[in-house]
Amino acid sequence: MEPLLIYAAAIFFIGFLLLRRPYNLYCAAAGWTAIILSILVDLPHYIFVENNFMYPLFGILGIPFLAITIPEILRNNKLTIYLSRGAAIAFLIYIPFGFYQPLGDWLIAVVTSEVSSLLGLFGFGAEKVAWNMIEYNNFRVEIILACTGIQSIAIMLGLAYCVPSDRRQKLMAFLLVVPTIYILNLFRNVFVVMAYTGQWFQVFPEIASNGEIGYESFFWAHNVMAELGALIFLVLLALALFKLNPALGEFAEGIVTLYTEKIMKITGAGKDR
Repeated sequence: MEPLLIYAAAIFFIGFLLLRRPYNLYCAAAGWTAIILSILVDLPHYIFVENNFMYPLFGILGIPFLAITIPEILRNNKLTIYLSRGAAIAFLIYIPFGFYQPLGDWLIAVVTSEVSSLLGLFGFGAEKVAWNMIEYNNFRVEIILACTGIQSIAIMLGLAYCVPSDRRQKLMAFLLVVPTIYILNLFRNVFVVMAYTGQWFQVFPEIASNGEIGYESFFWAHNVMAELGALIFLVLLALALFKLNPALGEFAEGIVTLYTEKIMKITGAGKDR
């Protein structure tokens, strides 16, 4: 995502937490706008370089999301306030790793070493050739911050903590989210490394290729299977959080109802003919 817009979003959401009304509402609206813009401006990169369909989808859906969310925030709608609080908490968790390079690099190095160790346990002959690089069969995989799971951890903790909860619920949410995502993300990386360097999925180059030799296996393993698998897992994890804190489930139900009604109103769906 566009770094300057992500920095701006972080500043705006911190302002949302610190300032009084109505200024915090303006900050929340600006924060959501910066997030969606950061995706939209990078659409050519996601589409033509990475062949990634997930972020472009989020960017396109972000336009109606903003059209609904910003007016509701400025009306002080409790649901969108909770939603913005979750985003602000997620940024507070992500900022130390995303904005302070030594800490982010440390996490990348740890994940790279652990992925390399797991590959060895599975008898896969990949070799760690740099602090953030794994190589096998003349194919290299670079571990970046997005590969560490910190973004998913931040988002899910933001969701868990966006509504009122007691200490036990907060602790249980932390224990449910952090170890689970971190460990499963290691195996996700292992799968991608094995699939790409082992060239498991060299199919449909007309869809998957970006011109790099062997990229098709990375596309299917990372951009399709791993992305969809992660999305399904996060939905299941969210359902577990709803069970842990019923108020969170009520919030999610309210959000779905709010956006469904607004979309139906905008599109004219559901009107009597």
